[in-house]
Amino acid sequence: MANILVVGASGYIGTHLVPELQQQGHRVRAAARQVKVLQGRNWQDVECVRADVLEPESLDEALKGMDIAYYLVHSMAAGSRFDELERQGATNFAAAAERSGLQRIIYLGGLVPETTKSSRHIESRERTGSLLRKGAVPVTELRAGMIIGPGSAAWEVIRDLVNHLPVMVTPRWVNSLSQPISLDNILGYLTGIASLPETEGLIYDAPGPETLTYEAMMLQYAELVDKHPHIFRVPVLTPKLSSYWLRLVTSVPANIARALMEGLQYNFVSTGPTLREVIPQYLMNFRESARAALAADRENKIVARWVEGAIICRGFNSEYGFYAKRESGHILTTASREQLWATICQIGDKHQYFYADALWFARRALDWIVGGPSFRRPRRHPRDLQVGDIVDSWRVIGMERSRSLTLQMEMRMPGAGVLEFEIEDIGDQRRLSVNAYFHPAGLPGLLYWYALLPLHGMIFRGMTRNIARLALKESPGTP
Repeated sequence: MANILVVGASGYIGTHLVPELQQQGHRVRAAARQVKVLQGRNWQDVECVRADVLEPESLDEALKGMDIAYYLVHSMAAGSRFDELERQGATNFAAAAERSGLQRIIYLGGLVPETTKSSRHIESRERTGSLLRKGAVPVTELRAGMIIGPGSAAWEVIRDLVNHLPVMVTPRWVNSLSQPISLDNILGYLTGIASLPETEGLIYDAPGPETLTYEAMMLQYAELVDKHPHIFRVPVLTPKLSSYWLRLVTSVPANIARALMEGLQYNFVSTGPTLREVIPQYLMNFRESARAALAADRENKIVARWVEGAIICRGFNSEYGFYAKRESGHILTTASREQLWATICQIGDKHQYFYADALWFARRALDWIVGGPSFRRPRRHPRDLQVGDIVDSWRVIGMERSRSLTLQMEMRMPGAGVLEFEIEDIGDQRRLSVNAYFHPAGLPGLLYWYALLPLHGMIFRGMTRNIARLALKESPGTP
C-alpha cells in the first residue's frame, strides 16, 4: 500500500476519492486551500493539510513522505483568469513534486475533441497535463468523459434543466456527442491506476460505454423522474448567451456554467487508448449511472458540505437543485467577535430579525396560515443557542461559537433554505457576513427565489448593519 496525497481533496472527485483510497488500505493525506472544509468531511484516519498550488511553499510540506499524488485541481470557478491560474498551479506542483522525491502523479483531465480549435476550458485541462509531464516525476493522465454523479457540474445542468423547465429552448449543443461515465466507474479507474506502475508516463481515455447527445441524456433522465419536457432547438443561442440563460434556470455557479457552455458545442468522443483493457470493470450506461446518482441522493451518500449540496438541507429530495442560489450582505466593524456573537444569538428572540421585522412577520404569518411551524415553537433560551435548537421557523444545524451560525429554514416553500452568519478577522476589524442559500424545487422554486431576490439584497445588507450597530452596545462575553 502507498502513501497517497490527494490535491484538491475538497472538490467533487476528491471528496469521493479519499475514502475510496482509504478503504483499499492506503495511507491518505488530503490537501486543499481551506483545511476546515476537509475537516468538516469527518473522515477517519485521514490527515488533512492546507496546500495551495499557487503558493509553492505550501506544497513542500504537503508532499513530504508521499509516494503518489492525485492532481485534481481546476479553477473554472475563478472567472476569466482560470486558465492562467491553472497554468501556474501545474507548473508549481510539477516543481514541488520533483523536489519532494514523489514517485508518480495521477492527473484527471477530460476527453479532448477532434478539432484544431476548442474552448479555453478544454485547452487548459489538456495544457495542465502537459505542464505536469514537463517535470521529472512520471505522470499518468486519465481523460474522462462527462461524469454522472451528484455534484458533477454537467450532470447538475441536465438535472436542473429537466426539473425546472417543462419547456426548453436550447442551443445547438444539445446535439453534441458525449460518452458519459458514472462516478463509481471513474473512481474505480482512479483507485485501480494507483497499483499499476506500468501506466507511468501514459495517457488513457476513460469514456463510458455509450455515445449519446445531451438531448438524449436529458430525455432519459426525464423518464426516470417522470418528467415530460418539450425541447426546442434554436441556432441563435451562442455559448456566451447560453451561459447567461443557464445561470437563470440552473443553480450551477455562473463561472462554471460559462466554461461548460464553451465546451459543450464540441463532440467528446474517445480517440486514444482506453482504460477498459487496463482496468476491467463493468461500465454502467447512462440510465444506470443516473439511477445510481439519484440513489446516492436518497440514501444520503453526499459527503460534501451543505453549501455544496448536502442532501439533508434539501429535505432528502433529489429534485431540489444541488447547488444553491445565494444572496449575501457584508460589513466591516470594530465590534469584537464576542459582541457580534452575543448579538447574533438573539435572532428570533421576541421575533427580532435585526431588520425589516414587519416583512419577516408577514412571511411567517403566511407560513402559519398554510400550516407551517411559524409562531408555534418557542426558543429554548433567549440568548444561548445549541445545535438542534428551534428558533421560530428555523433550526440550528451548525455552529462554531464566535465564528459561524447556520440555520435551516423550516417554513413551507418550494425549496430548501439556509441562513448562515459568519465572523472573520480582517486586520484589526471583523467582517460580518449574512449568507442566504436556497435550493429551488422545480420551476416554482425558481419563481419564488427571483420574486424575493430584490428584497433579499436589501434585507441582508440591513441585517449586517444593524447587528454591527447593536453589537457595539453589547457587553463583551460569549453567552
